Amino acid sequence: MTGIESKNYSSMTEGKRLVHQVVVPPKDSFAIETGRVVRETFFHDVGPLDWFKGVSRRQQCLLALKYAFPIVDWLSTYKLNTFLYDLLAGVTTASVAIPQDLGYASLLGIPAVYGLYTSVVPPLVYAVFGTSRNTSIGIVAGVTLLLGEMLKREISPTADAANYLRLAFTATFFAGVFQAGLGILRLGFITEFLSHASIVGFMAGAAFIISLQQLRGLFNIAPAHFSRHTDLVSVVRSVLDHTDEWNWRTIVMGIAFFAFLSMTKFLAKKKPRLFWVAAIAPLVSVIISTALVFLTRADKHGVMIVGYVKKGMNPSSAHQIFFSGPFMYSAVKIGLVTGLVALTEGLAIGRTFATLCDYRMDGNKEMMSFGFMNIFGSLFSCFVSTGMFSRSALSYNAGGLTPMSNIVMAIIVAITLSVLTPLIYYTPSCILSAVVISAVLTIIDLKALWLIWKVDTLDFLTSLGAFFGTLFVSIEIGLLTAVCISFVKILFNITRPHTAILGKIPGTTVYRNMAQYLKATSVPGILAIRIDSAVYFSNSAYIHDKILVYLEKEKQRLGKIDGPKVCYLVIDLTPVTNIDTNGVIAFERIEKAMKKHGIQAPACFGNWITQTSWHGWDLSGSS
Repeated sequence: MTGIESKNYSSMTEGKRLVHQVVVPPKDSFAIETGRVVRETFFHDVGPLDWFKGVSRRQQCLLALKYAFPIVDWLSTYKLNTFLYDLLAGVTTASVAIPQDLGYASLLGIPAVYGLYTSVVPPLVYAVFGTSRNTSIGIVAGVTLLLGEMLKREISPTADAANYLRLAFTATFFAGVFQAGLGILRLGFITEFLSHASIVGFMAGAAFIISLQQLRGLFNIAPAHFSRHTDLVSVVRSVLDHTDEWNWRTIVMGIAFFAFLSMTKFLAKKKPRLFWVAAIAPLVSVIISTALVFLTRADKHGVMIVGYVKKGMNPSSAHQIFFSGPFMYSAVKIGLVTGLVALTEGLAIGRTFATLCDYRMDGNKEMMSFGFMNIFGSLFSCFVSTGMFSRSALSYNAGGLTPMSNIVMAIIVAITLSVLTPLIYYTPSCILSAVVISAVLTIIDLKALWLIWKVDTLDFLTSLGAFFGTLFVSIEIGLLTAVCISFVKILFNITRPHTAILGKIPGTTVYRNMAQYLKATSVPGILAIRIDSAVYFSNSAYIHDKILVYLEKEKQRLGKIDGPKVCYLVIDLTPVTNIDTNGVIAFERIEKAMKKHGIQAPACFGNWITQTSWHGWDLSGSS
């Protein structure tokens, strides 16, 4: 304890008032302040050149190579034992990816083979640039549904299939450009406006919509007769208006295999060691159902099948991207929306597994990797892809340790495209619908919704807004509703900060919120108020009015019990991180108002000096 601290302590024990002078920190120049703000905005985690300081030129080159291509970093220490785990994880995720990709392509209204294309190029590109060890890349149901709905508003997939595909590739290209641009400019904080609550609600609504859309396959309804809209009413009306197309063989087969898939998921949940049963169940369902259709020739009895699937690797689509014309502007809009949603979901998955496995994931480099994989993917007949939670969890449970599992998965899908596509010809559409429904229902996170309800009512309203907007109107309206509610919450918290009346906890010198600590008691003659926010132009008037309201209510309370009048006002500014000129003016107005009421306000805001012994309530004078 220093001499000054000892002196202050002695003064406190003698009951004397403590005087602590608060000085304004030295003012930096405008350039330094601006530089600090820029650094905190774009480089809050690490400076752009910090890693290259104090090392040799050779090491700098190696670090630069590892920074640009993270695959160089983890491959430099890669071992055979690690590859065995990644091989198992890659094979496992591929067994799920193949049937899922075939089914998800129907959400876009494009040939099934394009779903397989999207599980080849993007995972390979991500393995080179990605920093998450566990993120598995693929087609995400919610993003695909959003992309399909926005595309169908511009072009009909049946009336103009060629331009529809071109628009899908162009939208994917611009989604990648936006994602990579956000990473390069370190603007990832933009995605944080899509809160966790809005994503949970959106994904739940999307899961219902996707499941309803799969009723087309389950009930054997022709694509041309099914609604192009995704809202609940339109989809249900499409199903009920075409009962003449229902096929009992399709319905029985679809429900039976959906029950089988659900049972395997239940078994894997109860006994985690049997996760592989649920992992291979979709592929087993496809194989068995395809064999049944082939042997019974159920396709001749009205059962819809996948049909011809083009054999061969991803064809180039670079020449099909719109770089001019009206469709380009539509693609820019679609790419921006779908790119942001895909980026938000992919980053959330990466952060989840980075926390679980205790390693650092670079958010800005992740954004660049998502952008690069969608840009390259759009040039090779792929549409928007991102990190998939279900496949990532499956890869993690299978022992996947590095992005090598993505490479293994991509190679297996590529082999399927090169050799095995003729075997898919007799695959019934109802099985793919069952696989998709079984997959998307798992993204409805009821536990997360319950936790959001318990923690924050406004967050729960955000989830509900996203859910019902998606379910009854459209994907965009659901997201827009969630974002609007989130902004309202932000504005409410900014303009209406939390304040509290403080009381002393018996037997201590601690003062806490009397609404939370019911045994806390007020000190006679003193009104203590705490402000839990920065004080600036947007809330200074509210804080001024709120303090006067507290004072008036305290006077009324004391009048009813004939208690001592309020002589002192203490405002605890400990949680206050910043005060602007409006805040200073508001406190000066409070001080003037207190003088009119004959109340001493011990803080002199003009000189920024507080003369108060807070623990001893020694308020015999004021500055």
